Amino acid sequence: MIDRSLPDFPWDSLAPYKARASAHSDGLVDLSVGTPVDPTPEFVRRALAEAADAPGYPLTIGTPEVREAICDWFARRRGVPGLDPAQVLPTIGSKELVAWLPTFLGLGPGDIVGIPAVAYPTYDVGARLAGATAVVVQSLTSLGPLTRATTPKLLWLNSPGNPNGQVLGVEHLAKVVAWAREHGVVVASDECYAELDWRPGQLGRATPSILHPDVSGGDHTGLLSVYSLSKQSNLAGYRAAFVAGDADLIAQVREVRKHAGMMMPAPIQHAMAAALRDDPHVAEQRDTYGLRREILLEAVQRAGLRIDHSDAGLYLWATREEDCWTTVSDFADRGILVAPGSFYGPAGAQHVRIALTATDERVRAASTRL
Repeated sequence: MIDRSLPDFPWDSLAPYKARASAHSDGLVDLSVGTPVDPTPEFVRRALAEAADAPGYPLTIGTPEVREAICDWFARRRGVPGLDPAQVLPTIGSKELVAWLPTFLGLGPGDIVGIPAVAYPTYDVGARLAGATAVVVQSLTSLGPLTRATTPKLLWLNSPGNPNGQVLGVEHLAKVVAWAREHGVVVASDECYAELDWRPGQLGRATPSILHPDVSGGDHTGLLSVYSLSKQSNLAGYRAAFVAGDADLIAQVREVRKHAGMMMPAPIQHAMAAALRDDPHVAEQRDTYGLRREILLEAVQRAGLRIDHSDAGLYLWATREEDCWTTVSDFADRGILVAPGSFYGPAGAQHVRIALTATDERVRAASTRL
């Protein structure tokens, strides 16, 4: 019997701290979950309404409009020219793709899925759902001498990282790609925060993609890039995301999804295409997060925490070099809820993740309390 036992849902353990933080006289400042709080752009809502008359079933493969918009966006924003529409596939949010990719690729008992040391929990969950085993890959040498039994079938990268905001450079990514091809490993790169790069000189640029020619050599064999519009366009409620890369892998994923009835609603596809074609709203949202980040960064450091990585994305990865739950408790006493780093693996046990996704007023309130 395949053991698909799932871990306890981590966020449930935050409930008592949320209750304590909510008792603050000025109310709760929730910086624990990276859910957007700003409005969905009005032009995206118009596009959704325009396509609301959709009586027929949509296709799993997606409309020509949305697939062309994805290809154009990769060329314009990620420096990945020449993608064919057969290399892209819309997905119902990125989390479901992450959770089911090992299953889509036919992995099962005895197969290994490599995940980052500090990682979004769904990478592990996806391996479990397939009956495979998730193994932390600290570096390409951490697996030791490779055998058929110890070589991952799938390796997850996450850049910019959630929760730590670490950005993997072009040289690092290219080295991973070369290693993966040598050993027959599929590389899936979760790049959902790519448009939120805070590094000096990088503002307004996207972080490197696994599909970029300098990384892939122009060959996308064995490579998949996962992306979501939840963060850059405030579309978390739309579940608007996509995967792109190796045409054969995309076809395999599409075939399983067809059988399972995993189809993005047609109005959402039209709205996503509109969002992908418009860059100004992304820049505006980036500026909004940038200002919130400046306020929180200064306040958190003033409160005696060190910020590690946090070069991109929507979080500050902070530590006092103490048990993360001690830090969570201290913040809760100030009416601020943050996420314990242990949610993201043992390597995060002395960090907390602080989200930038609160209103300007709540961010200022957090700064004052700290």
